[in-house]
Amino acid sequence: MKVAELLIKSLEHEGVEYIFGVPGEENIDVMDALHDSTIQFIVTRHETSAAFMAGTYGKLTGKPGVCLATLGPGATNLLTGVANANMDLCPIVAITAQAGLGRQHKVSHQHYDMVSVYDEVTKWNTQIKTPDVVPEVVRKAFKVATEEKTGATHIELPEDVAKMDIESSPLNIVPHHLSEADEPVTNEAAKIIEQAKHPLLLVGNGVTRGDAADELRSLVKTANLPVVHTFMGKGAIPWTDEHSLLTAGIGGNDYIACGFNESDLIIAIGFDMAEYSPKSWNPEGKTPILHIDTKEAEIDACYPVQLNLVGNIKENIKNLNKAITEKERDLTWVSHVRNEALTELETSKSDIEFPVKPQKIIADLRSVLEEDSIVISDVGAHKMWIARMYHCYQPNTCLISNGLASMGVAVPSAIAAKMVHPERQVVAVCGDGSFQMTSAELETAKRLNLPIVILLWRDEGYGLIEWHQMKAFNRSSHIKFGNPDFVQLAKSYGFEGLTVEKTEELKSTIDKALSLNKPVLIDCPVDYRENMKLTEKLGNIIC
Repeated sequence: MKVAELLIKSLEHEGVEYIFGVPGEENIDVMDALHDSTIQFIVTRHETSAAFMAGTYGKLTGKPGVCLATLGPGATNLLTGVANANMDLCPIVAITAQAGLGRQHKVSHQHYDMVSVYDEVTKWNTQIKTPDVVPEVVRKAFKVATEEKTGATHIELPEDVAKMDIESSPLNIVPHHLSEADEPVTNEAAKIIEQAKHPLLLVGNGVTRGDAADELRSLVKTANLPVVHTFMGKGAIPWTDEHSLLTAGIGGNDYIACGFNESDLIIAIGFDMAEYSPKSWNPEGKTPILHIDTKEAEIDACYPVQLNLVGNIKENIKNLNKAITEKERDLTWVSHVRNEALTELETSKSDIEFPVKPQKIIADLRSVLEEDSIVISDVGAHKMWIARMYHCYQPNTCLISNGLASMGVAVPSAIAAKMVHPERQVVAVCGDGSFQMTSAELETAKRLNLPIVILLWRDEGYGLIEWHQMKAFNRSSHIKFGNPDFVQLAKSYGFEGLTVEKTEELKSTIDKALSLNKPVLIDCPVDYRENMKLTEKLGNIIC
């Protein structure tokens, strides 16, 4: 068989269902091999979108999503999505074509050394230089991508190598397992928690990756611990649980800052510094950290680790729960944090001012959606509001990129989410800036007949940048742009297009969009004057 055929057989052996990507001249042998494969190739309208889709597939399934591009501009377009997945700890395998070996030593059409380019944004990457290494390369790419902490790997296949003949077969898949912490370390961790007067749990995405939500909830109940979620840790415990202090990470002196200020121990479980710097919540490094994760903690002056509990998060939490003594703990020191946040959401429900306030959009969206519905936030001012006020019942029901945090992620991610969970409602929340970066993927959603809903917050500008400019300089600069008629744009792609013309119509419009069982875009004008009002409010919070 050809190398390209062996590559596809190796991907089939790894259980690959989909490859997201854009074909090119230099990977025509791979595309031909896919013609008779069990793998479904999803043609996307841009390579970055393909990597966003692969990342979301990886996040929701735990199996590496696979994306593909040609050489040169195809590979560089793919790069942003790969970097996004790697920093968000989503397992993916990226495959790119390359110029033949015979012209790589000189200046050549569309040729760059992409292995060097990809080195900074992947856990591991390589070029296939000889046919016999294909099984090893594929197996290693999938193994490394799924090892903690999960992330991106990259395989480059030169066009001439892809055509070479080879007799070989895929390698056996040997499952890898994380070890558990030793019993003395677990007992010491239990003792540290028991001795603390005001311990606070900070939960990140590692709990979801480790399928440890049930174990976490048992620990919270046994030790009576208040819980704060990062953006990507949402839903580890349901927001209705009295122990939940909801979400931290928006910055400023938000309600949760009061909880961090009063805590004498922060138990960080599955926490990733890339999304929420310890300098924001432990600026002087005075509060000790109990670090529970798959890897030892990064060195940070504001993250003073008292003990590392390293290994399988699910099993380590389970063992910790056995070692800890059930305790009645007074939570009045932190209960106001939860009450203030929920009161703010509750008061938003009856607001009817127009354009619609961010708080009202979120309140109506949450009231309409089911508990297991998936909301995907793009990057922009709306992301901060969703992170702060959209509350979850289950893990992986609010997806927020908060590592690289690339704009344009929501629509491609909604497509992948609906492919993984066709039985669930899937809503992409976008700003008008981020939406237009990947709006061509509406055609992909329509072609695949995926009934996703896009809730577009329209303000004719880069709202988050304006927010920062106003805070820094009390004036904005170069953030406004024009927009198309979004309803007509949606219809041109075969979507249903709906417009919110009065705030009172918002809830029923979302409800209608979900009931149509077809791709729908909702154009909703948003009042971002609330951004600076929130800034003022956060500045006046007194713990």
